[in-house]
Amino acid sequence: MVNYLFNSSGDWIAFKIGRFVYDSDANWIGWLPWSDNYVVDSNGLYLGHIIGNRFIGFYNYEFRPYPGYPGYPGYPGYPGYPGFAGYSPLPLGAYDIEKSRLEEAKS
Repeated sequence: MVNYLFNSSGDWIAFKIGRFVYDSDANWIGWLPWSDNYVVDSNGLYLGHIIGNRFIGFYNYEFRPYPGYPGYPGYPGYPGYPGFAGYSPLPLGAYDIEKSRLEEAKS
């Protein structure tokens, strides 16, 4: 099942299938190694949190040990276009994840 993820402006920036997260171009950018909403990139570095259908970062996030490497998940196929989600205010201490950070996470 595809879970579309948006920034606070309501723009589609990523999607999640299982425990893997992909950017809107279907490039693998991260995964959820623990049983919560904490997302790391393929290098094990903090990428952000999934809160509902929003993908946001927190300035003061909990540091966690290296989660290991899950193995490459393969190409998920293009999930289609989900449209616009509408504006949602950011929680205190949060920021929108920029497209440039998602580009970094691909490598």
